[in-house]
Amino acid sequence: MINFRTDMAIERNDIYRKQNNIENQIDGIITEEEQKEDINISRVKILNEQGEKALAKPKGDYVTLDVKNIKNIDEEGIQKIAEVLGDELRKIIKKHITDTEDILVVGLGNLYVTPDALGPKVVPNIEVTRHILQYIPSAMPEDTRPVSAISPGVLGVTGIETMEILKGIVDNIKPKMLIVIDALATRSIERISSSIQIADTGIVPGAGVGNTRKEISIRTLGIPVIALGIPTVVDLASITNDCIDLFIESLQQKAMSNDYLNKLREKDNYEEIKEALIPKDYNMIVTPKEIDKLIENMSKIVAKGINISL
Repeated sequence: MINFRTDMAIERNDIYRKQNNIENQIDGIITEEEQKEDINISRVKILNEQGEKALAKPKGDYVTLDVKNIKNIDEEGIQKIAEVLGDELRKIIKKHITDTEDILVVGLGNLYVTPDALGPKVVPNIEVTRHILQYIPSAMPEDTRPVSAISPGVLGVTGIETMEILKGIVDNIKPKMLIVIDALATRSIERISSSIQIADTGIVPGAGVGNTRKEISIRTLGIPVIALGIPTVVDLASITNDCIDLFIESLQQKAMSNDYLNKLREKDNYEEIKEALIPKDYNMIVTPKEIDKLIENMSKIVAKGINISL
């Protein structure tokens, strides 16, 4: 099986097609693209077991929004992206529950490790309504959806698996759906804090960086789980692989390309690079130096998008 080293379904689709020389759609998978203003929306739908096996992802819908220049974005730009995100999220929610059923928003991650702080940063900005509807119902419109939110922390801090915490909450407050927010891993430096993935298949925290925790999904909790994530890290082998492509492109711009460079660029060199790095303990996980600002802006976009959808 391919070692994808990415949480992004769209990247897994591209990697699988490239490694198997597939020009059209993969059997069991449908992909499509749409442009909304300057936001590119990619949809990957895994239809059956064959599609699941190809991408090592569960059957379901995966939507990716590609946005750029998040570090320098203004409030107007944040609002525009949030509205597109909210619209896409609303469509997926409606496939599973009604407009007034309870939703629990879960911010996964570690508040004290910036690349992993997306979920905990989003939760305080979610417009929670469950307590108001419970204690002062007259203060809210009749069609208000009960929304609650929690950031359960990480195993290394709490000593408790996130799945165990969420199971207890779900059993007690009985939401009809979870929206789980988490930082993701990517195989492309261009996608770091520039892509937003929505999936209705749940999530396996830590899977993209080789630190897999217990699955959070309808299979383990008994209710639909929407996973909303943004890539914040990439491993060194992926960066090196991308840098080789950029280096070859630079050489080709300065002189006529030669067959060797073309063949090198057409090949996915990730596995060979990783094998060279691992014995020296160099296959580290990398995040941009501007990650503080990127997380701040992305957490605003995600919180606003969720509030709009609910």
